[in-house]
Amino acid sequence: MKKTFAALASLLVLLITSGSATAQKFGYIDSEFIMTKMPEYAQAQTEINNLSQNWQKDIEAQKKDLDKLYRTYQAEEVLLTEPMKKKRQDEILKKEQDVKAYQNKIFGYEGQLFKKRQELTKPVQDRVFEAVEKVAKKKQLAIIFDKSGDLTMLYTNPVHDYTEFVLEELGLASEDRNQTAQKGSVKSVSVPKTPAGDEPQADEDKAGSTAPATRKPATRPASRKN
Repeated sequence: MKKTFAALASLLVLLITSGSATAQKFGYIDSEFIMTKMPEYAQAQTEINNLSQNWQKDIEAQKKDLDKLYRTYQAEEVLLTEPMKKKRQDEILKKEQDVKAYQNKIFGYEGQLFKKRQELTKPVQDRVFEAVEKVAKKKQLAIIFDKSGDLTMLYTNPVHDYTEFVLEELGLASEDRNQTAQKGSVKSVSVPKTPAGDEPQADEDKAGSTAPATRKPATRPASRKN
């Protein structure tokens, strides 16, 4: 939704620079505030949080298995032959790679959590967009842009705030006028933190990806490279 309203904001700038903005009527809304008033959005956020927590538990269980495998190797290392050591080391490295791959699959950029969030929130965003479109037509607005989007609004005149009209279209208006929250006060579900020392695997923090710490076996055959 933010991208949609950011595109509308770009159109606003284009109209202003072209000199045609004087004949246009504009307004703004706070989409984040609107969505917090929607029961289906709260339900979607709850489901996303539950999924995230369950996936994180799976990852923690895999890390415990890896740690157990490593401790067993350390305890038995002096009793192992070189071929046996290499085999055990390979098992540990393979387990480490599997844990990292699974974590990136879930929490990485465009991972399962990212896709699930899009799937659950899109119907909510579509409803808001449809309501915004209706308000724009009723109020004869050329553009409505988003106060909670990427566009920086240094000053907003409440006269041009159409948030309440959108809430009315959604059947969520209250007897006392809803008060919009401060910009950025509502955030998407945050990805659970992994244990200290883990390294991030994805380049976009919104995907919430972190990777397990890589721990190498104490001893490796001389022919094996890290």
